[in-house]
Amino acid sequence: MPDAQSSATVRPTWAAGLTRVPFWVYQDPDVLRAEQESVFEGPAWNYLCLEVEIPSPGDWRTTCVGSMPVVVVRDTDSTIAAFENRCAHRGALICFEDGGSGAKDFTCAYHAWRYNLRGDLQSVAFQRGVGGKGGMPDSFSIADHGPRKLRTTTFHGLVFGTLSPDTPDFETFIGPAIAARLRVAASRKLEIIGRFTEVLPNNWKLYAENVRDTYHASLLHLFFATFKINRLSQGGGVEVNDAGSCHVSTTLAPDTAVDNAYAGMRSVDDGFRLKDGGLLDVVEEHGDRVRQQIISVFPNFVMQRTQNIMAVRHFVPRGVGQCDLHWIYLGYADDTPEMRARRLRQLNLAGPAGFVSMEDGCIGGFVERGAATATGRSAVVEMGGAGTESQDTRATEAAIRGFWRMWRGLVGV
Repeated sequence: MPDAQSSATVRPTWAAGLTRVPFWVYQDPDVLRAEQESVFEGPAWNYLCLEVEIPSPGDWRTTCVGSMPVVVVRDTDSTIAAFENRCAHRGALICFEDGGSGAKDFTCAYHAWRYNLRGDLQSVAFQRGVGGKGGMPDSFSIADHGPRKLRTTTFHGLVFGTLSPDTPDFETFIGPAIAARLRVAASRKLEIIGRFTEVLPNNWKLYAENVRDTYHASLLHLFFATFKINRLSQGGGVEVNDAGSCHVSTTLAPDTAVDNAYAGMRSVDDGFRLKDGGLLDVVEEHGDRVRQQIISVFPNFVMQRTQNIMAVRHFVPRGVGQCDLHWIYLGYADDTPEMRARRLRQLNLAGPAGFVSMEDGCIGGFVERGAATATGRSAVVEMGGAGTESQDTRATEAAIRGFWRMWRGLVGV
């Protein structure tokens, strides 16, 4: 008889601690349903959009909070509102497109229920019937019906929302160290210079781990180590907030010392050279020597700096074994033509087919396939110890353990 550990039909409990992550948390549909209520609709700030996407009253975007469709809109008083993209009548989407501008209100295409820019129901077609027949009962009150509303907040051009009244203010939620780094990254007016959506063949939490996995970068991504953009032997470290939910990992520019840390590894071949050295032409923008930086905000937001690239990554669950990864490439509105050209050139490093990050598009799928029948087994997450504290090294999995600390607390696993 197979024991419980080898059974693919038994979902064991999660043992104490954060260094062993059971594979069933990526595979169980019941977990995905619990996450929607406890994580995405729970006391966390979900990324919604960039302020520059909705600069004027009536400008709007559609997005998702987990699997919940959401409309984000600039109201007539210039404040930002967000509400569930669901008609209160029969549940149809209110907005179909990715976004638009100049809206005065929103009308459901199905039965013409009309909403204002804050998602309040304003009118119902044929509410009084036709010719004295039909219509809604006299007891029907428009004020009692409407989609769910989100609290919204902005932080240096980034818009976040939450459904929970218990979510603390944004800076308290992310912590001072992460706030400081995010403030630097968005220190000037942002401008979108490109975007992609990438479909990943894996559970969304595998990508949440990936962006917090601070020591795979110079091993999986050959380009990083070969051209000394990101090596663990360079300066830097990992800062994790007190709750474990958010982190920033930083790689500093290499010094002039000889680096033999990667000698003999497949990641490095000193015979490789670029014909166009401009791809690695870096200009110091923030006075911090940062060459690679990943900032995460629980549950599914990332802001990236690589060389002179800046990008937002927003990953959204699309079922147990799939998620969408939205890339939004950024520049500053006051970029010189030379800097803008540099950013556009360096975009070849990041994204679905980037020289650096293309491997991330498949590695989560390799985990899905490798662990397909390992429901009773666990991943080992012990690099750098068992805690979630900040460390002055990137040879650690502290930020991954921090994610699971927050996740377990919300989901109750």
